[in-house]
Amino acid sequence: MTDSMSLRDRYLKLIDEIVQATLKGNIRSKEQVYQMLRQGVSTGTGEIFERCLEEQFKTTQQQIDNPVSEIKQAKATRTLRALGTISSEYTRLQEQNRVSDVITTATQAIITAAAGDRFTSLLRVIDPNRQQVLNLQQLTQLAKTLQQATANSDSETAKEIEQLSLGITAGLASWQRLEDYLVSWIYDQNRGTIGFEGLPEQRGPWALWAKQLNSPLPQSLFQTLARNQSLTEWIDSKLSLELDDWVELAVILQCLQRGLVSWFDKMVYDSKIGAKLSISTFIVFAVIWSQVASALSLVSVSAKRDAIINGCFQVSLQILRAFAQQEYFPLYGGVFASLSGSYLRDAMNYLDEPLRRVEGTQEKARILTLLGYSVRAQGQYDRANYFHQQALEIAREADDKICEIANLNHLSRLCVAQKNYTQAISYSQRALMFSRSTGDKLGEANALANLGYSEVFQAKEQEQVEPEVYESAIQYLEQGLQVSERLGDGQSQAMCFSSLGIALVVIEQPKKAVVYLEKGWQAAQFSGDLYLQGVNLAYLAQACYGLQNFAQAIFSGSLGAYLLEQIGSNDWRKPAGLLTILQGQLGSEAFQTLLGQQRGKIIPVIGVDGYDYIPQLLAKYRESI
Repeated sequence: MTDSMSLRDRYLKLIDEIVQATLKGNIRSKEQVYQMLRQGVSTGTGEIFERCLEEQFKTTQQQIDNPVSEIKQAKATRTLRALGTISSEYTRLQEQNRVSDVITTATQAIITAAAGDRFTSLLRVIDPNRQQVLNLQQLTQLAKTLQQATANSDSETAKEIEQLSLGITAGLASWQRLEDYLVSWIYDQNRGTIGFEGLPEQRGPWALWAKQLNSPLPQSLFQTLARNQSLTEWIDSKLSLELDDWVELAVILQCLQRGLVSWFDKMVYDSKIGAKLSISTFIVFAVIWSQVASALSLVSVSAKRDAIINGCFQVSLQILRAFAQQEYFPLYGGVFASLSGSYLRDAMNYLDEPLRRVEGTQEKARILTLLGYSVRAQGQYDRANYFHQQALEIAREADDKICEIANLNHLSRLCVAQKNYTQAISYSQRALMFSRSTGDKLGEANALANLGYSEVFQAKEQEQVEPEVYESAIQYLEQGLQVSERLGDGQSQAMCFSSLGIALVVIEQPKKAVVYLEKGWQAAQFSGDLYLQGVNLAYLAQACYGLQNFAQAIFSGSLGAYLLEQIGSNDWRKPAGLLTILQGQLGSEAFQTLLGQQRGKIIPVIGVDGYDYIPQLLAKYRESI
């Protein structure tokens, strides 16, 4: 108690000294106050100092509120301002001490880690999901602290830690060169694409960023991505496995990814486009790290290689976790909602691996939901069911009701694809009841659409001809569409338009179907979901064929087949089969003439290469029959 009282008296005296010095004009800057507090306040005694300061605030405020004289009131007012300066500088001191503690703890964790774990230990320290995320200045401080820890030591441990320090410093220097070019490529190219596809200088940021770097590892990676080359070839080119190079790459990519997401998230003038680009950024960078890890696994086994592989998967998982916490995380979309390019056929494999390394969490449930949708689009129904069932279980344990409802909806859609209509109806009914009881309007819109969609297919399979059966199902679909339109959610609108259009095709009402499928395609284009675009176009071709509008059937079928085949979905065979039938009915020459007439409409969507690929796609289909 005595010690506590003496400390209290000491702090009251310190506060009074600073106030008196301020009133006498002896304090010329806030830095003087900061240094006096730094020297006078002992570590771990902050609560006592704060109580003393609060006591002085109350006393001074009472003097202002109940003045004895104007002179004393004026002095109390000046004292209150001085106390305010003390308070702000003390807050600054506390923040500096907290950061210092974080860096000290981080340094100790890295130093004491096993030799093969220091890279991953550093990556955990700079994880953007940590409560205390290190900024660039603090990263610089961490690098210096690590460097100091290795002074006057020639041990292998010291050399490894020095490499980590050098890597951080090099990464921050490279980021300074890249920062001005973070988003300039979007304006230069007048596009918002963040894919790997295309030729150098034509698409994406990679070629531009590569020009700004002089470090071989990140520069060669960016050049490889710009040219859409295999990362296996990049790894095979005698690439460095030195830790400092990989730390530099990790710092660069983290700064780029976080910078892009921050910039896209601030696109107030078009928040939906901004969210779409942020989604793209998260997935692209997660895929890059997983692809690099997979490519490294082909290199000769070594301790260095294994440490870097583990680090790559860890970063990929960190990105996915950060992504899963965003409000715009696409619970009703997939990887295809964000990216394009043929490499997507394997993207799920790359993202699946880091997930195996984490226990059940809310973030894992959400990522599994995303992957489940994506693999279902590719026709991997067993794998999709596994992902969604796992996500459902984890979401329940984490009490993530929205994610739970989303997986019930996805499982309903999956059961339709597997022609298990009874189970599909059951899942959609559960999703509908649950969404209404929890107020999840997005889940309700999807559940209504899935329920109507399932009932249409079940009635068709059972050859029910009573109009009221279909009317009831169509009514569910229309209700789902109305809810999604009120919400303004593009992804759900696209799904509802698509479901209603497909249902009308199934019950042989092609004229009505065309209206909804065209709207579904437009909505899917806006949301960026390539799978939904392809499915809409495939059924639109079927509806147009039923109306004998062969030119439109060729246009829609060609686009649908191409888009679905590009993302590895087996559904491309349906529109390709329809086009093959049309080719047989019309004759090759007449078919080619009609296809040529659609060239001007097709090229803006899939480019010249895409248009030229259509005949090859049809030949591929015929060969597989």
